[in-house]
Amino acid sequence: MKLPFPLALALLMTMTPASLPAAAPAPAPPDVARKPHAVTAPFGASRQDDYYWLRDDERGDRAMLAYLEAENAYADALMAPLKPLQDKLYEEIVGRIKQDDSSVPYREHGWWYYSRYETGKDYPVHARRKDGPGVDALSIQAANARGDFAGEQVLLDVNAMAEGKGYFSVGDYEVSPDNRLLAWAEDDVGRRQYVIRFRDLDTGRVYPETIAGVSPNLVWADDNKTLFYVENDPETLLTVRVKKHVLGTPAAQDALVYEERDDSFYMGIGRTRDERYITIEVESTVSSELRYAAAADPGEFAVLAPRQRDVEYDADHLGGRWVIRTNAPGADGKPATNFKLVTAPSDATSRAQWRDWLAHDPDVFIEDFALFEGFSAVAERSGGLERIRLLKPDGSQEYVAADEPAYSMGLAANAEPDTAWLRYGYTSLATPATTYELNVATGERRLLKQQPVPGYDRSKYATERVWIDARDGVKIPVSLVYRKGLAKDGTAPLFQYAYGSYGISMDPGFNGPVVSLLDRGVVYAIAHIRGGQEMGRRWYEDGKLLRKQNTFNDFVDVTRGLVALGYAAPGRVAASGGSAGGLLMGAVANQAPGDYRAMVAQVPFVDVVTTMLDTSIPLTTNEYDEWGNPEQKPFYDYMLSYSPYDNVAAQDYPALFVGTGLWDSQVQYWEPAKWVAKLRDLNTGARPIVFRTNMEAGHGGKSGRFRRFREQAEYYAFVLDQLGVRQAP
Repeated sequence: MKLPFPLALALLMTMTPASLPAAAPAPAPPDVARKPHAVTAPFGASRQDDYYWLRDDERGDRAMLAYLEAENAYADALMAPLKPLQDKLYEEIVGRIKQDDSSVPYREHGWWYYSRYETGKDYPVHARRKDGPGVDALSIQAANARGDFAGEQVLLDVNAMAEGKGYFSVGDYEVSPDNRLLAWAEDDVGRRQYVIRFRDLDTGRVYPETIAGVSPNLVWADDNKTLFYVENDPETLLTVRVKKHVLGTPAAQDALVYEERDDSFYMGIGRTRDERYITIEVESTVSSELRYAAAADPGEFAVLAPRQRDVEYDADHLGGRWVIRTNAPGADGKPATNFKLVTAPSDATSRAQWRDWLAHDPDVFIEDFALFEGFSAVAERSGGLERIRLLKPDGSQEYVAADEPAYSMGLAANAEPDTAWLRYGYTSLATPATTYELNVATGERRLLKQQPVPGYDRSKYATERVWIDARDGVKIPVSLVYRKGLAKDGTAPLFQYAYGSYGISMDPGFNGPVVSLLDRGVVYAIAHIRGGQEMGRRWYEDGKLLRKQNTFNDFVDVTRGLVALGYAAPGRVAASGGSAGGLLMGAVANQAPGDYRAMVAQVPFVDVVTTMLDTSIPLTTNEYDEWGNPEQKPFYDYMLSYSPYDNVAAQDYPALFVGTGLWDSQVQYWEPAKWVAKLRDLNTGARPIVFRTNMEAGHGGKSGRFRRFREQAEYYAFVLDQLGVRQAP
């Protein structure tokens, strides 16, 4: 295998000949054994996978663990010359965090809820204060800022709970309707297998009973002793059963409420806006179904509308009716591709009872809605940007105003429907996250909070939106941010990010760590490529299944377009993506390696065909309508044409920083491990490949707000070094 170009050489080249120290020998990358293994498809196709043996579901194979540890040691050696830069970046990133910050409180059932951080600590404190005269969101924030916690009731001090643990997460917590009991779901491994625990908030007593192997999704019934939860399949981790637990009884006796037998569906539970119903929602990529039962007496659950392929819906209840967001066809038989809103009576059980309310618009994608007693708020997308439409009882409409050409806007925590005030969030690549309240009746707008960013001066940065022509003529929106004074003469370094899958939109929100790139003259771009949903549902449809190649083409074409417009130098472009965005990185690295100097691929989904052939792996069956089912030859062949692992070739690759978590349940660690091993075999270039495995984390990386910034500072240092950028101008 070829030895990578030592990172230290970039530093040596900046020295005069007289100052050059004796060159240290480059560390050698690990060489892992190859063991032929045939991976077959049901229709007879077979592929050889020399590194299949690196898979160990139990995470205990000594040879596998030794390889991961060797890669970590190699990463340590390769990155050692950049440690001063990494430390500087970490100091900058953490320096922009107000360490004793708190969230904007919201009121529910007579209490104000919020989370706050303490200086130097990794995890939040979840707390609440009793409502009363003079108590509101602003007064509580002011008290928290002073360190005045008198009258505060701590629900969960996650710092104390995480003590001594390498990983810890509270996925969900819920207070009973009478405000007396707390249930929460915690995970100390990172594999999304949570444990439910209970506490009496009056006495502080923690109940002895626990419920393991669950999803972080909890709902209390009105009797204040029955908790509904979702149980995972222990192997696939799919959400398969809704159960109910009566406090004080053994978890082994918990009653089964509903079991989903179609393993292409995800499942969740909730309560309606008016708290009248408990709901069970199941959804696949192309279908939905909702069940409901009275929260006061949750017996048998009725189906709001039976599932039907290619018909999706979600619903909420207020004012004696259901309001439903759906893509169901109208009277003309045409599907509402961008979704519409319909209504139905409280006892509805079929789509025949639905009545159109807000019509489908082919140019406007309806993403979400919130119901209030005096109005409704609809979160939409138009022209690639978010907006909020207000629907009033008199039939009039208006839109919440935005202040910049590229921004993100969405509904915030609106816990109570009996108010004239709408809370919404606003941010951009240059504007820190901001929470506003808008009085829909009077038009008054109140600033509740803007995320404090110590040392950041908004006036020094510019954000804009440009459109790049893809090779098939489609225009791709791109959000950009840079430090003012950028010459746009084709000399700047560029860091380009995208995701491009599952219809998930990557909106231009403020990202504190990115400021360290901007201050060093880097242009930061988010490419809103197909596979996301920024431009509506069709944008998503054109970037999945047998049109997935559009996602990769769009990303490359955006890079080339930005270079052509002078935003970047052709040899100074870095790219980044994670999870399905890591698939994007892997495919682009194979298809257009010469366009990128460096790439960061975090928890990358790179072994597409093998994973999708294995139904025992978590999430596989849920993904058939996203990627295709490779048991069918047309999908097998198409997926094989772009699968990063299968298409590694003998060519020069960009410098690569690859990250994973040993306990990742969404993209298993062996996918990037095998990919890196194969890259080391075939890469003909001299640029480095760093493979970093977090031995205590899952899909989201390390827990705690500071730990993850250590990881980010490391790959930022890697990228900046490759782009020839070391110090801020």
